[in-house]
Amino acid sequence: MSPNVGACDRAIRVIVGSILIGIASYGQGTPYAALAWIGLIPFATGLVGWCPLYKILGINTVKVS
Repeated sequence: MSPNVGACDRAIRVIVGSILIGIASYGQGTPYAALAWIGLIPFATGLVGWCPLYKILGINTVKVS
């Protein structure tokens, strides 16, 4: 499982995931709570640096020098 998510992509994923989780936390008991589950996906893939969908599609945003 080699990394396929680059540094910039990872930062964006963590930020967007955090925002979605924050919105969901603020709106507990509302339909916005579903955003927490959606926000966990980009947050987790940003932390780990590997995205299964990128693997399937053959995308790699890691800069190779």
